[in-house]
Amino acid sequence: MTASSGWTSRSAAWREAALLGSVFGFSEIALHDCVRRNHISKIQAHDDYVFTVLHAPEIGERGHVHYIELDQFLGATYLVTVHGPLNPQAHPQVAFLDTGAVLERLRSRKFRPKSAFELSSAIISSMTRREIDLIAVLAEESGHLEQRVMADEVMNDTEGFLGELFRVWYELLAIRTMAVHSSATYDRMARLARFLPVDHAPLVADLADRFKMVASMADGQRESIHGVIEFFQTRVSTHLTVSSDDLAKVAVRQNDDMRKISAWVGIVAVPTAVTGFFGQNVPYPGFGTQAGFIASDIIMITIASALYVFFRKKQWL
Repeated sequence: MTASSGWTSRSAAWREAALLGSVFGFSEIALHDCVRRNHISKIQAHDDYVFTVLHAPEIGERGHVHYIELDQFLGATYLVTVHGPLNPQAHPQVAFLDTGAVLERLRSRKFRPKSAFELSSAIISSMTRREIDLIAVLAEESGHLEQRVMADEVMNDTEGFLGELFRVWYELLAIRTMAVHSSATYDRMARLARFLPVDHAPLVADLADRFKMVASMADGQRESIHGVIEFFQTRVSTHLTVSSDDLAKVAVRQNDDMRKISAWVGIVAVPTAVTGFFGQNVPYPGFGTQAGFIASDIIMITIASALYVFFRKKQWL
């Protein structure tokens, strides 16, 4: 026997939870966990059924990762799945991707489970396949990001590019976190599910291994993205170092130019000062005579030459 439900509203959720409790005798704690959103995986073992809370990732807008919750009541002869509650931003059909895929196989008679646990295992296998496919998409995206760094195409928008890198890194981290929690849940189930047939123990171990594989793949790809981030930061630092060196060289050249300009201004200022002095309408020795003109020329040439020699020794010229 199988049943599937998705919450449409809080009041409807409590009514359906009460119905499940009256029909199957599920505990109030488990029914309460069905109604409210859970942020981590859970497992509750009872005498005749096991209740689990699992999550699958769904990438939303701006890199937000939705935790799509799947609750299961797994008995010896029945499986009841409850979907949600969902984030309002997530499409409701997302919650039924895995159970819907298995339902289609049941209807087409391509899948004929021998037990409720085999049915549950098929749903979880679909979930892990989707997670692996999502990791593959993120791996392809991280490869494109790495190529952009290698081609040096991102220096004009370093902030935006870093945002893309950290978005992929965060999505992989969310997938890994869900897979680690789910793996721990099935490890625990292997020890707590007393009613499961002995020959089902390998199925429990296989599901735990599937989630561990997902976590390992996400971890490996996350390390790859971290390497791209470090390489990008190194490229940015190198560009900044080269730019700083170029700016320092420009500053040195500008300083040299300013010293040369200052030196020539000082030299040119000498004739201006001397001619200004001798151009006063005040009598002084040599005023209005040829001797005074010659004396002013000698003074200008002497002082200007002295300044030129001085600036040359200072390497201003």
